[in-house]
Amino acid sequence: MTISVSIVEDDLPVRSIYAKWLRETEGFRLAGLHDNGLAALAALPQEQPDVVLMDINLPGLNGVECVRQLKPRFPAMQFVMITVYEDPDRIFNALAAGATGYLLKQTERGELVAALRDVQRGGSPMSSGIARKVVQCFQTPAPAGAEGELQQLSAREHEVLGLLARGYLYKEIAETLKLSDHTVDTYLRRIYEKLHVHSRAQATARYAELKSHLATAPSGS
Repeated sequence: MTISVSIVEDDLPVRSIYAKWLRETEGFRLAGLHDNGLAALAALPQEQPDVVLMDINLPGLNGVECVRQLKPRFPAMQFVMITVYEDPDRIFNALAAGATGYLLKQTERGELVAALRDVQRGGSPMSSGIARKVVQCFQTPAPAGAEGELQQLSAREHEVLGLLARGYLYKEIAETLKLSDHTVDTYLRRIYEKLHVHSRAQATARYAELKSHLATAPSGS
């Protein structure tokens, strides 16, 4: 089966290299090339690629926001981020927005092609260093008092954290809840203190872990 791929990358040499790799690899079809997020947002619905290689730092509209807008409309379309960024916040933002894979730009040809095939088969390819960071974020054990830890959060803090976990940017949280940027920052500081975390990625990981702990806890415990 031929896998159609669209590439969204503003760096011309990088975009050209990926396009060349796909054209020369059996089983792939290049569906489109785009150098900014707004162009991709307009063109991808027409191209309907199986997989999108999406850069994060794009002009006009960043890659994470592009994925967040397209994924609900086209759930079968798979998005693999290809970026130089390794920090946990960017990783979790991309995955929360709907990305299925996360690769670094130094990924070699064979690994990139294998990742595209993997995501089409239902996998979630990640560069090894990225996978390690994701695992580390989930390795802090959930406290025995998970319910009590969540109950420390106010109703508004729950709303802020819930949006954060869904991949919303700070500005978007402020707009959705009709709060000032300063107020959102204040809520986030309180959330970090109450959950004993130090970053957005750790906060969303802890939140997911606590919710999972409560969901699987025996009733009445």
